[in-house]
Amino acid sequence: MLVLSRKVNQSIMVGDNVRIVVVGVDRDQVKLGIEAPREISVHRSEIYEEIQRANLSAAAAAKMQTEVTAAVSTVAVGTAVLRPRSAKNAKVTPRVADTLMEGDRKFPPD
Repeated sequence: MLVLSRKVNQSIMVGDNVRIVVVGVDRDQVKLGIEAPREISVHRSEIYEEIQRANLSAAAAAKMQTEVTAAVSTVAVGTAVLRPRSAKNAKVTPRVADTLMEGDRKFPPD
């Protein structure tokens, strides 16, 4: 870790486009100003860690949804089985199509 000493209104450059300025010091608190391009995210570390936890949680939920969708994509209808490789390549036999379109019948039919 690089440790630098700065006084109020002095700055530190990070790369070519991030500038950190010491705005004020009050007892045990230092106020920093950060100038950075909009495409660079700047967060306090506790906020950054919360964002990372939320991203991991969302990724896990998406993975679970994908696994559930894959498991459900094999649909048994009577003796016919529909196993699409993708939505574009799904093959539906006439018997399966008739069964799927008849909303009044039990699914799957007896």
